[in-house]
Amino acid sequence: MKIIRVGVDLAKSVFQIHGVDRNEKLVLRRKLSRKEWLKVLTDKLEPGCEIGMEACCGAHHWARQLQAKGFKVKLIAPQFVKPYVKSNKNDANDAEAICEAMSRPSMRFVAIKTVDQQDIQAVHRIRSGLIQERTAKSNQIRGLVAEYGLVAPREIAQLRAALPEWLEDAENGLSGRFRQLLNGLWGDIQMLDARIEELDREITMIAKSDPVAKRLQQLRGIGPITATALVAAVGNGEQFACGRQMSAAFGLTPRQHSSGGKDRLLGISKRGDAYLRTLLIHGARSVMQVAKNKDDRLSQWVNNLAARSHPNVAAAALANKTARMAWAMLRNGTDYQPDLVTG
Repeated sequence: MKIIRVGVDLAKSVFQIHGVDRNEKLVLRRKLSRKEWLKVLTDKLEPGCEIGMEACCGAHHWARQLQAKGFKVKLIAPQFVKPYVKSNKNDANDAEAICEAMSRPSMRFVAIKTVDQQDIQAVHRIRSGLIQERTAKSNQIRGLVAEYGLVAPREIAQLRAALPEWLEDAENGLSGRFRQLLNGLWGDIQMLDARIEELDREITMIAKSDPVAKRLQQLRGIGPITATALVAAVGNGEQFACGRQMSAAFGLTPRQHSSGGKDRLLGISKRGDAYLRTLLIHGARSVMQVAKNKDDRLSQWVNNLAARSHPNVAAAALANKTARMAWAMLRNGTDYQPDLVTG
């Protein structure tokens, strides 16, 4: 029988496949090694066959490989596959669940990233990791110097200024051994600062050369970092039917707890892409700071909202609106039009 749909459970070395025909009857169920699984699929499947995988590590690479061989590839978020797993969890049941989930008419799929998108995403992930490492190193310094009676400043910029002064002050109670250790930590901070600055320059260069990122920067609250992060994460936004869906994917829409015909909306869901949500909300806060002195439609809207609600609520609402406007610009290839902003 002709196989029309295949679910693939990805792993590091072993791949489980589950294929069905047009009558939903099991036709192919095998465990394959990393070296042979693509060849087996190419030999047994006809071009145009649908192949589904969880959107996990390596999925975008394999999706591009399969697309190059003429297959239709669908990536599914793992949380949407889990409800279809029957009985105990194992590779075979996971592959069957993927095959079942991808057949649902209302299933949502993840857009396959290009190599360029993955390159940009890698820059952001490395930068984010370095910032976390620098924060941890700064907190370690604060905790250590507190044991010697020194109070470290809260801001990282002030901590940078304080460290050389502590090292040069011979009467602050620091021992020679600890002073040497602290000097090493100061060197770690400087090294991390240099690496982060290097990646910031890389992101700025990408934002200047990519036409989509340049267009997104027309939006208030979106700079090179947020613009390139959006390009890496959503591409042209075709996987979303509307701006609200993209905003929901960033966790910027309200959670809902409704029953019996009574709608109850809570705070933002905080689901999906936490990194992009953080960038958009930080951008919204900066917009709110300067909106007080402006009278355009967007500024009036956010000022009125901030006057009658908590600033955090206003910032989240503005981030939501920014995400929706970004989707419209991505999907339609248009520039930002301030006169079309609605309240």
